[in-house]
Amino acid sequence: MKVYHNSSCSKSRLCVEFLTQEKHDFEVVNYMKNPLSKAELQGLLARLELKPSELVRRNEVLFKEAKKVGVLTEDEILQLMLEHPKLIERPIVEVNGKAVLARPIENLESFLQIELNRITR
Repeated sequence: MKVYHNSSCSKSRLCVEFLTQEKHDFEVVNYMKNPLSKAELQGLLARLELKPSELVRRNEVLFKEAKKVGVLTEDEILQLMLEHPKLIERPIVEVNGKAVLARPIENLESFLQIELNRITR
């Protein structure tokens, strides 16, 4: 299990606390310190089954400024997230080749029930 984590984000910290309390083994991926490559971000988007526009933090100033120039394509949004990792919505949890945006935490709870049941079958 991997958690794509930004320690300055309260929702991300809540996710890590939840997984710790539930005694799940997980690896923390601090994408702010070690930014994702284009291939890694594209793979993560595929596992999430989301487009870049569905994973970008739309209320961040950086994104709003970029939108002032005009409508952004999916590739442009992807590039923006690569250049500014804080634009990636978080936390993201990956299990068994699938991933979920764990916000709200209830998304994570239901995802884990499904994915962990698949592993134990």
